[in-house]
Amino acid sequence: MREPFGALSINETKSMELLKKNKKIFFNVGLLAIFVWLLITSYSQSKRKPENIGELFNDFSWLGGKWPKWLDLPLMKWINVGFKALNEKYGYIFEAINNFLLYILMLVKNFLIQAPWPLVILGVVILTYFASGRKVGTTVFVGFCTFFIGFLHPIFWQKAIETTAIMLIGIFLCVIAGIPLGIAMARSVRTRNIVLPVLDLMQTIPSFCYLIPGIMLFGLGAVPAIIATFIYAVPPLVRLTDLGIRLVDKEVIEAADAFGASKKQKLLGVQLPLALPNIMQGINQCTMMALAMVVIASMIGTRGLGDEVLLGLQQLNVGRAAEAGIAIVLLAIVLDRITQSYGETLQERQAPAKKEKK
Repeated sequence: MREPFGALSINETKSMELLKKNKKIFFNVGLLAIFVWLLITSYSQSKRKPENIGELFNDFSWLGGKWPKWLDLPLMKWINVGFKALNEKYGYIFEAINNFLLYILMLVKNFLIQAPWPLVILGVVILTYFASGRKVGTTVFVGFCTFFIGFLHPIFWQKAIETTAIMLIGIFLCVIAGIPLGIAMARSVRTRNIVLPVLDLMQTIPSFCYLIPGIMLFGLGAVPAIIATFIYAVPPLVRLTDLGIRLVDKEVIEAADAFGASKKQKLLGVQLPLALPNIMQGINQCTMMALAMVVIASMIGTRGLGDEVLLGLQQLNVGRAAEAGIAIVLLAIVLDRITQSYGETLQERQAPAKKEKK
């Protein structure tokens, strides 16, 4: 019997199965080799190892309840040496990044601080009005929340602007890096398999840990907070961009193919517009996580509303900490309503088209 065009022969199928099996074997052998190398390295570099390795086989007390002191991976030493070498060799690059981000931060912060506060509130109200699809209730609510940030305490207005400036730069970095990465994941299974474990790791590591490499590379201040905010907040945007593009109806993609659309035309004209509600949901999640990280970053000298909470706790001033906490909640509500409302508006605009299709 003749095989259909494009079908794999029996030998080709067996070859592919054998190749997959060999890949798994090589992967497992590689993991075992790495594990053995780590054991040998930890033993050889340990200062508490026995003088003679034969003692380990004569006395098995090290298999008792306590962990043996010589079985210690020198990860801390490797990380410190690596960061030191990185700073010595590429310190000028990190200094240039630091100066550039500080320059952008000062531009944004000075613009918002020097603008009259009624004008800033009016700008937020207008943005909310159009982002929410001209919903008056949401617009009025966001306007009152913005007003009450300064109404709680005059200093909170400037602190909220400093926090917002850091967040805006961090979110901008998330958008220019996260959306292209999400697109790449949606278009390539291999890229997705590589990036997903990295995203899982980024979302598992405690938020405080992101501050450490930032401090070692950029010192104290706002720049390590921006870098930590970017790393902490970008995973949801990458995931939801990937999800949004993969959820685009296959019939729509087939229709675009039938009209001879190129990959670029399909992406810009079909996939991204239809995935925009999911992408906006990712930006919303990214914004909330960025705000949380900026508050935590007050521990490394970053000015903002988080700084007021930290000072209140240090001075055991419950009222001051509570006021600053309420101001943070109000800022979170403002940012959440703007981004969430815009995402809901996009979904409402796409809903009639889906109903007509059905």
